[in-house]
Amino acid sequence: MSRFTFHRLWAIVLKEFIQMRRDRVTFGMMVGIPLLQLTLFGYAINSDPRHLPTALRSADHGQFARSLVAALRQSEYFSVVREAETEAEAARMLQLGEVQFVVNIPEDFSRRLLRGERPTVLIEADATDPAATGPAIAAARTLAASVFDRDLTGPLARLRAKLGPIDFQIHAHYNPENITQYNVVPGLMGVVLTMTMVVITALAITRERERGTMENLLATPVRPFEVMVGKIIPYIVVGYIQMTLILIAAHFLFQVPMVGSLALVYGVSFLFIAANLAMGITFSTLAKNQLQAVQMAFFFFLPSILLSGFMFPFRGMPEWAQWIGSGLPLTHYLRIVRGILLKGSGLIEISPELWPLLAFLAIAMAIGVKRYRQTLD
Repeated sequence: MSRFTFHRLWAIVLKEFIQMRRDRVTFGMMVGIPLLQLTLFGYAINSDPRHLPTALRSADHGQFARSLVAALRQSEYFSVVREAETEAEAARMLQLGEVQFVVNIPEDFSRRLLRGERPTVLIEADATDPAATGPAIAAARTLAASVFDRDLTGPLARLRAKLGPIDFQIHAHYNPENITQYNVVPGLMGVVLTMTMVVITALAITRERERGTMENLLATPVRPFEVMVGKIIPYIVVGYIQMTLILIAAHFLFQVPMVGSLALVYGVSFLFIAANLAMGITFSTLAKNQLQAVQMAFFFFLPSILLSGFMFPFRGMPEWAQWIGSGLPLTHYLRIVRGILLKGSGLIEISPELWPLLAFLAIAMAIGVKRYRQTLD
């Protein structure tokens, strides 16, 4: 047996570099994925969301009420974007996710404040995601002690009680105990479906090509759309099995409340599963081999899990990251599932999130069918 030589070692190293250069997709992923992670974690991810949309329901329009609203805005955690006329309207804003908080200022707020009675201001929060509301609630409690320092001067200075001149009462709706599992476990269903559906189907056509069975499909009168649907349907069944297992675990192991209709969850999940399967099929038509297909699927999965609101608060991201996240099906599916299970939302309440799923499915299917025709040619 010949001894080790650096000449032969260098030949192998050079051969690998040449092979890497020829496989441009793999090389692009090796460079692109670290850059994507650096961009997302460096600029888009923020665990301390600020300027959260807030609705104001005020029955007192005096000086102290205006000072309170101004102080909430200056805290950088609250952004008053709506005004609610009734309690029902405020509750509906929270359920639809239009606002994160509702600040209720009572009618006798100023009068009770001047009497030194510590009037109560009710802050209602959509606590489905405790990470999104926690910092803002903590800021509100701190604000209560100093909100009227400029107003309560001179003879009114006596009203500065040790506990603060007002009392902030926080009502955390949909997850009053701020249990993280209530938010994570329903979202995990969308993450698992995205990961498995996209990766598995991304291997579909590339596997046919590598095994040489593509020629058999070419010899049949089956149309591209029929092939795509035929490959998708079995995985839809697999997706529903995964959903069922996660829902059983959520109920019996994590005691996640299921306020809404499970039938509605299963019904709308069809769109989400089909959208991910169509995306996987599209990747399989773009990739030249199974390795490239898996790499493309991972490149899609990474921003999905980071920009959808699963791991980090969606409203804590910059506007450009929210635009990207809004184009991903997982973002809308998380809102749908959490809305149904935790808020008891119905079809009308979740309908704004269904249209993006339908649009994504249509676009992914159209690209997949077009690319599949080119693959056959």
